[in-house]
Amino acid sequence: MARSGKSKGTPGKARLWLMRALKAGIVAAVAGIFAIIVAVVIAYQSLPSYESLKSSPNGQMIRVHAADGSVIVSLGPSFGRWLSYDQIPAVMVDAMVSTEDRRFYHHPGVDPIGMGRAAWVALENRGKGRRWQGASTITQQVTRNIFLNNSYSWGRKVREVILALALERKFSKRQILELYLNKVYFGGGAYGIDAASRKFFGHPAAALSLPEAAIIAGLVKAPSSYSPTADAEAAIGRAGVVLDLMQDNGVISPAERAAIDLNDVKMAPEPPQNSVRYFTDWALPQLDILVDEPNEPLEVYTTIDLGMQKAATAAIQANAPAGAQGALVSVDRDGAVRAMVGGLDYVSSNYNRATTATRQPGSAWKIFVYMAALESGYTPDTGVTDSPVTINGWSPRNSSGRYSGEIDIRTAFAYSINTVAAKLGVEVGFPTVADMARRFGVTTPINTHPSMVLGTSDVRLIDMTRAFASIARKGVAVTPYGITKVTTADGRLLYQHQDDTSRVLVAPWVAAGMTDLMQTAVSTGTGKAAQIGRPVAGKTGTTSSNKDGWFLGFSSGITTGVWMGRDDARAVGVLQGGRAPARAFADFMKVAVARRPVEQFETQVTLPEWQLEPDEEAYYGQPDNGLMVDENGLPLDAGQQPPPLEETEPSEEDEGMSQARPVRPAPPRLDQQWIDQVLGRDRQRPPPQQQPR
Repeated sequence: MARSGKSKGTPGKARLWLMRALKAGIVAAVAGIFAIIVAVVIAYQSLPSYESLKSSPNGQMIRVHAADGSVIVSLGPSFGRWLSYDQIPAVMVDAMVSTEDRRFYHHPGVDPIGMGRAAWVALENRGKGRRWQGASTITQQVTRNIFLNNSYSWGRKVREVILALALERKFSKRQILELYLNKVYFGGGAYGIDAASRKFFGHPAAALSLPEAAIIAGLVKAPSSYSPTADAEAAIGRAGVVLDLMQDNGVISPAERAAIDLNDVKMAPEPPQNSVRYFTDWALPQLDILVDEPNEPLEVYTTIDLGMQKAATAAIQANAPAGAQGALVSVDRDGAVRAMVGGLDYVSSNYNRATTATRQPGSAWKIFVYMAALESGYTPDTGVTDSPVTINGWSPRNSSGRYSGEIDIRTAFAYSINTVAAKLGVEVGFPTVADMARRFGVTTPINTHPSMVLGTSDVRLIDMTRAFASIARKGVAVTPYGITKVTTADGRLLYQHQDDTSRVLVAPWVAAGMTDLMQTAVSTGTGKAAQIGRPVAGKTGTTSSNKDGWFLGFSSGITTGVWMGRDDARAVGVLQGGRAPARAFADFMKVAVARRPVEQFETQVTLPEWQLEPDEEAYYGQPDNGLMVDENGLPLDAGQQPPPLEETEPSEEDEGMSQARPVRPAPPRLDQQWIDQVLGRDRQRPPPQQQPR
């Protein structure tokens, strides 16, 4: 009997525990529901107004302006016109709802059916590292885009659910759809359907057709994978899925679906990348230093002059020898970069040769040698001797193979006499020359071997242009800059460039003397091809074996540097600084200074020694530093000569630049009568003075 009583008591205890568990579950559920209600009420009260949500940022957008204020490039998110719900095409609404949230009009902000399906998928794939999929409603996506982030965590998901429920209580379905369609990301930097429509189809979203709407709706799932600009075939395939979903949802008929051929949709072509991107790629990274604003949209105003940029691109493309690249940097008197070309074509090569590449400058480096000499007491009229010289086993020679004896500093610079540059280097000291280059902004390593006076240290074009600009500014340091000011979208000033004139690199008379020498180099020396019909001061540079050609100079407040050569540093047979780079300089500068008044230099052009013929860089097509060194600047064995250049047939553009080739008669002797005739002036030359020792 006892056993029978015990058996009867067991079911009673089980029912008791079951009732207790049920009651606890009900209490927990009620408490949970109450907690959710409280959380939703609190979230509801903290939600901003609808107008505030419309203006909330989708991410930091940067609009870059040229010097004239026009927008040249937009980076980061791009935004189209805000469309009200009534302005949004019905096919766009239907496509998005069918694809992203087919029960949108029937749930309270979260979809229990979708969440259950997602939980089941997550359970089946536990341990496989796969994320939840299919659980987020359009309302949840709006809350995530505006208030949260895309991290996959339980805490973020709970906040998302609470905010979605609150959002549905505060705003209508139409308002939520309007927010969603104007703020969701569609790839390619486009936020909102109007930006996406303009980017991918070239027209406003109000004119979207059904197949176009299907393509845009299909982008939300994976904007980078289905973007028409990245993979048109994938975008069309995904759009077909969207149309099928619209048919299943009953918003289009099977006949309408069958009548659509997505291959007939015309995509807007991607705007071509142009050379101004060389400039923006250089300037925009500086924002990290200039401003501390990671969220608000920025308006960046730059120094680039689009007219000059176009002329610079044309000048490089028109003059660069076949197989060679070219680069150009042009700065205003305060350092404002007005044009920057880093190569022949940005699309095929975005490597910026103007700011990144390091190459030997050849005789363009001599400005540092001669400035050091001027600072130590030489003048343009100081007498020097062009004669053989050997320095620690290194014997430079003039490319003409001749020595002119007693000449002056002006003549030696105008015709790029190598022996004189070597002697000046010994006189002032090679470390002094290196220090002068450092003062004027050369940031690359500088060697102090004797051959350094002829430009055997690698430099950047922008650094050399900076040095010439500082000479043009009478010895005051110039620092190239590209950003004039930065503001927020509402006009709040974050940064304003200030010109610094406090750093004086050399005395004004040293800079004036250097300008004197460079005027002569352009007027009658190696840089004649750079003449533009107004005062120009500049210097050519050509490295051994014709691997690099340079011309740098200034006129009317604009300083421009040009480099040409091959990326693989192979020789270019027709490349000399006095030819293609000088012609590119002239072509550009004629446009750059056309609207500027003619500015005379403080020193007038003075003719060099009349009895000396120009260096072969200008007339014979030889490097202007024909020194007895190998490609690495090391001395050649005695008697070893650089290899001769190939002879080529002359062209019309070579008139006056290659007269000593075998197919042309010898150049006329540059006597005083010839000079007076060319320049239309008479001049009495004083005898050269000897520098006291």
